[in-house]
Amino acid sequence: MPSPMPTIFEPFTLSNGSMIPNRLAKAAMEENMAADGQLPDDALFRLYRRWSEGGVGLIITGNVMVHAEALTGPGGVVLDAHSPLEPFRQWAAAAKRGGARVWMQVNHPGRQVQADMPGVAWGPSAIRVDLGRNSKRFAQPTEMTARQIQETVARFATTARRAEEAGFDGVEIHAAHGYLLSQFLSPLSNRRTDEWGGDLDNRARLLLDVVRAVRAAVTPQFAVAVKLNSADFQRGGFDADDAAKVIALLAPLGVDVVELSGGSYESPAMTGQSGDQRTRAREAYFLTLPEELAKTSPLPLMVTGGIVRRPVAEEVLAGGIALVGMGSALAVDPDLPNKWRHDADAKVALPPVRIKDKAIASAATMAHVRQQLRRLGNGRRTRPGTNPKVSLLKETLLQRRALRRYRTWLAGRA
Repeated sequence: MPSPMPTIFEPFTLSNGSMIPNRLAKAAMEENMAADGQLPDDALFRLYRRWSEGGVGLIITGNVMVHAEALTGPGGVVLDAHSPLEPFRQWAAAAKRGGARVWMQVNHPGRQVQADMPGVAWGPSAIRVDLGRNSKRFAQPTEMTARQIQETVARFATTARRAEEAGFDGVEIHAAHGYLLSQFLSPLSNRRTDEWGGDLDNRARLLLDVVRAVRAAVTPQFAVAVKLNSADFQRGGFDADDAAKVIALLAPLGVDVVELSGGSYESPAMTGQSGDQRTRAREAYFLTLPEELAKTSPLPLMVTGGIVRRPVAEEVLAGGIALVGMGSALAVDPDLPNKWRHDADAKVALPPVRIKDKAIASAATMAHVRQQLRRLGNGRRTRPGTNPKVSLLKETLLQRRALRRYRTWLAGRA
C-alpha cells in the first residue's frame, strides 16, 4: 500500500539527519530593518520570536547580504568576515525560542541595486534591469571579472560558516528573483561567452561553485538549501525545464532542500503580479510548476507563494512537495500555524494592490508587508487594511534615512 500523505504538522527529516518539527516554513521576506552597522537588533529579535512562538517548524530569514558593498536596499543586514557575531547569536536564539529551526538566507543582489546606492552593481553582463520608464531607478551594472566571481564564491562560504558559528541551523542560498545567482542562470541577463555563459551548464557554474564552497565551509549537520525560480515568467528566460536540470545538478552536492519560487524585479511574480493565468488561477500561485518538477526531482522541494489557508497548504503536500512556505500570511498573522491546529478554517485576508504599473505595484506590495513586519518588531498589532500606497510613501521616507546611515557606515568601513 502507498504510504499516506504527510500532514502539515508532521516532522520532516533532512538527508543529513536533522529534523524540522513540522512542514510549515516562514519563507524569507526582506525586512530592511537593519540597525546601525547593518546588524540585527531588538526589533528583529522580537519579530522572529513571534514567528517561532506562532508554530512554524522552520524560519528562513530575510536577505542577509554577503558583500557589504552590494545591498538590495540600505536597510539590509550584512554578515561578512568583519561583522560582529553577537547580534547574530541573539537573532538565532530568538528565532529558536518557540522550537523552530532557523536558516539564514544568504544573497548577493548583482545588478538589482538601486541607482542611488553606494558600492557596486555587478552582473554577469552589463545589462541594466529593464523596467521600462522605471529602469533608471536601478544602477547600470558592470560585467563581473573572473576574480570578482571567485571572490563572490568565497564571500558566500564565509557568511555560511559564520552563520553556523552564530547558532543558525542552516543557510538558504538565494538563486531566484533575479538576484546575482539567478542573473547568471538566465539567458536574458547572462550574455557571456566564457566559462560562465552560453549553455545552462556554464550559466549554472557560479551557483554550483557557491554550493560546493558553502558545503565545504560548514559541518554535515548544517543544512544547505537553494532558492530557485521554477520560471522567470519572461519569454526566453529561465524556465521549468532549466529548473529541473539545475535541481539534478544540485543533487550530488549535499543540498538538503530546494525552495521553488518565481519571477524577478522585471516580472514580479513573487509578489503576485505575474500575468501568468495558469499560476494565478490558484491561491498557491507557484504550485503548478513545482508539482510538475516534484515528479522527477531528486531533492525535497519547498513551495512558497500566496498560501493563506490550511486546505491549500495540505494540497501542496499532496502534490509531492515536502515543505510549505508562507510569507505574507505570517506577516499579517504570525500565529496562523497554531490557529490551524484548532481551526482548519482560520485564514488571513491580504488586500489586493490595485496599481496598473507592475513595478510600482510590486514595490507597494513589498512596502505593505514590511510595514507589518516593523509593527510586529515593535511589539504592535499588524494593520493589513492599511492603504499600500501609504505604506510605499512611509517606506520611501524610511529608506532615505537608512540610505544616509548606510553611506556613513560604508565610508567608515573603507
